[in-house]
Amino acid sequence: MRKAAAAPEAEEAGAQGESLDRWHIAILAELQRDARLSNAELAARIGLSAAPTWRRVRWLEEQGFITGYRAEIDRRKVGLGVLAFVRLDADRNNGASTKPLEDAIRELPEVISCHYISGAGTFELQVLATDLDAFSRFSIDTLLNLPNVKDMHTSFSLGEVKAGGMTPLAQLKG
Repeated sequence: MRKAAAAPEAEEAGAQGESLDRWHIAILAELQRDARLSNAELAARIGLSAAPTWRRVRWLEEQGFITGYRAEIDRRKVGLGVLAFVRLDADRNNGASTKPLEDAIRELPEVISCHYISGAGTFELQVLATDLDAFSRFSIDTLLNLPNVKDMHTSFSLGEVKAGGMTPLAQLKG
């Protein structure tokens, strides 16, 4: 009895599970540099024809390796001159208590990033504001009134050394 061959599209697109081959890694690297590339341009840059490139991009999206595409905006040019790093300490650190705080933080457009942190504090936020007065109002009127917030500590960016960095891919074997 002869075993049926796997569909070429499945092999090309990465049906080997969660492993990435050199084509997937090349696609990720190129799209990080310029997500506006057409499929034809992307295919030419990685040295693969257009159809398998398109299938691989679709697979990367479907598997969650690519989570979205967006424009990088210079915050200063749109009037957001203040970048603050805010450590919020929760009154109680358990799932039931921090869930309402997490949900409230997710709804704040001024908060561009939020992480659970180790050490002192519960959450580390990156907050954008037009100026120090606007940040002060936001912190007093909004952040300190979030559910389960016990304390808040803020540091301000004095200048960016590196921002909008790309995800390093050197650890991937392809």
